[in-house]
Amino acid sequence: MAFLPVPFSGSEMRDVRMKGFAERADVEEVDAFLRDRVRVLEAEPVALAGCVGRVLAADVAAEVDVPGFARSAMDGYAVKGEETFGASAYTPIEFTITGQSLPGAPFAGRLERGSAVRIMTGAPLPSGADAVVMAEVCSERDGCVEVTDAVAPKKHVGAIGEDIRRGETVLRAGRRLRPQDAGLLASIGVAKPTCRRRPRVRLVITGDELLPAGSLPEGPRIVDSNSVVLRALAERDGAEVLPFEILPDDPEKVRAALAASDADVVLVSGGSSVGTEDHAPRLVAELGELDFHGISMRPSSPAGVGRIDGRFVFLLPGNPVSCLCAYEFFAGPTLRAQGGRGRAWPHRRVQLPLARKISSAVGRTDYVRVAIEAGRVLPIATSGASILSSTVRASGAVVVAREIEGMPEGAEVEVLLYDDEPSEPEGA
Repeated sequence: MAFLPVPFSGSEMRDVRMKGFAERADVEEVDAFLRDRVRVLEAEPVALAGCVGRVLAADVAAEVDVPGFARSAMDGYAVKGEETFGASAYTPIEFTITGQSLPGAPFAGRLERGSAVRIMTGAPLPSGADAVVMAEVCSERDGCVEVTDAVAPKKHVGAIGEDIRRGETVLRAGRRLRPQDAGLLASIGVAKPTCRRRPRVRLVITGDELLPAGSLPEGPRIVDSNSVVLRALAERDGAEVLPFEILPDDPEKVRAALAASDADVVLVSGGSSVGTEDHAPRLVAELGELDFHGISMRPSSPAGVGRIDGRFVFLLPGNPVSCLCAYEFFAGPTLRAQGGRGRAWPHRRVQLPLARKISSAVGRTDYVRVAIEAGRVLPIATSGASILSSTVRASGAVVVAREIEGMPEGAEVEVLLYDDEPSEPEGA
């Protein structure tokens, strides 16, 4: 078992760093560990304008009817429906126009027999009226309107509470709010729905060789791309990424960043393996608990999971593909669960046959980048964990479970698509 006892001493950590990983945990073991320990974050009121994408923490019941008044569903004339019976193109019935009703400016009086009120869509139905005749079957002249089609009472009238009834539960706790949900909340006067707090994420990006994103590579120095990917992934999963800066491979600076108490989750990129400059695993063990270090997966075998004062720390390899892979397997589900979302990967999935076999080893979980060509799945030739461009060329990934020794050509596989939505055809 790869669960590391605590405390995990500095001498023990030095031995691990010199010898490499004595054993590795299974992906399922790490996932089960996280499932058992991750807790949803507390609730907080959220301004309506910023609630989309957040998860409701409590049911929402309407305190008002929507609409709160009978209203016209058409442009036309408000009448007493029974007074139009018998109207036709050959025998129109004439009504005296006594006023008009507009949205926000209703007719103030009461409709009397033989009268009609000009009315617009959405305007309140005048007192005494019970139907609306469409403008298309009416002709207005000299203060009167001729109706050539009969309407029954309640015709073209939106009733009180037709949309939402007072006391009705309109949204349930656990729902991830969509734009139309926010609109519904606005319609019933909810200004600040109670939602789960967004997880706060601290990025700890380490490496003497790193230049800030947006720089040009120069000499032996490379540009930090992991922070760009991790920020986007964390925000996709509903988290708030705190300000950060690239840190040198200085143990004390890394220690200070790990010990900061302003985050719910810490994502460490780089410095997490067993090299002489990989300080993060030792520091996590000293500051808290290093629960796992080394996982039976490809790529991302140097990944790790720990906890410091209740905060989860994910050790993500510096190689870009390994970083992406470890995030998707472990950090992503944790952030989604903390924010009240489901743990499942947020990818569209398709089932397609393999154009070429996938080789794998029993006892190891593989994350295989694949392309889709002519309706078949083609594994990307490169296996290098540092080849970030392979994820751009790929349509998605296939996860090969540890109990499977590869997949033969023609086998149906599930592809986790990188694109959230289908691509628009050119010229669309």
